[in-house]
Amino acid sequence: MNNCFRSFRFKYLFLCIFISFIICCTLSLLYLPSGKPEECDCVRESSTKKRAVSSHLLGIIVPFRERFDELLEFVPHIDNFLIAQKIDHKIYIVNQVDQYRFNRASLINVGFLVATQAGCDYIAMHDVDLLPLNPDLSYSYPKAGLFHVASPEYHPRYHYPNFVGGILIIKREDFITVNGMSNKYWGWGLEDDEFYVRLKEAGLNITRPSNLTTGIESTFRHIHDRVWRKRDMVKCYNQKEVTRRRDRQTGLKDVSYSIHSEKNIVIEGAPATIVNVFLKCNRTITPWCLCSEEKKKQELKSVGKKKSTVR
Repeated sequence: MNNCFRSFRFKYLFLCIFISFIICCTLSLLYLPSGKPEECDCVRESSTKKRAVSSHLLGIIVPFRERFDELLEFVPHIDNFLIAQKIDHKIYIVNQVDQYRFNRASLINVGFLVATQAGCDYIAMHDVDLLPLNPDLSYSYPKAGLFHVASPEYHPRYHYPNFVGGILIIKREDFITVNGMSNKYWGWGLEDDEFYVRLKEAGLNITRPSNLTTGIESTFRHIHDRVWRKRDMVKCYNQKEVTRRRDRQTGLKDVSYSIHSEKNIVIEGAPATIVNVFLKCNRTITPWCLCSEEKKKQELKSVGKKKSTVR
């Protein structure tokens, strides 16, 4: 009798466990979300874009610092623009994270080294605040020399004939030929003008878009806010004198830097690589990479003059 009771109790216990298991599984299935998790959205969206594969790979080099809102708009815009042209490309955001003044030219030198090591055989030196609008602005491989996309004829702000800034496409071998860009330009301005002289001395041909149906107002969109982001146009030490001349000392071969980290990001389905860079400054050659010390000296001199006047 006891054996029968124990057998019955064991079967009943097992049945209860089995029924509980079935109920739990049923409830779990009923309350599972019907869609895919949000983390996959960016991957799914990115994979639906038909990306070109060609014999040439373009590296978009964007010198960058503290312009996150412009970056969010730039990356998906340029990615879609290049996909429409069937341009095989990679986007590199070269982010300056050191304490020195912004050095656009040195960041482009660093970006060139990173991009060519990854297989890019030509690059676009590209401002983050300049968005191409006209689909006839070509980013294809410039067989005949350099191609200045942001022609002064169509650029929203700069219209002088020697201007090669904004967006400039150059082959790997041509950038090496001119030893890249000067590393002396800390702060805003003139690095493109110096680069123009290098190109002309090397006899390199620069072509530009022509016969576009759009004009200054509609070929590009310039999203820089001059009030919100003021240009660093301070000149200290002998910076003004030195940066008006052709630099025959510095360039791609001696750009001094270290890479802190590289991060792959996706913005609205558009992939990009952020390269966090520490630039190094030779204070003997370019003391103006930091103007704060010179400013303090001038302030102390000014205070000393005021005191002597009071006496």
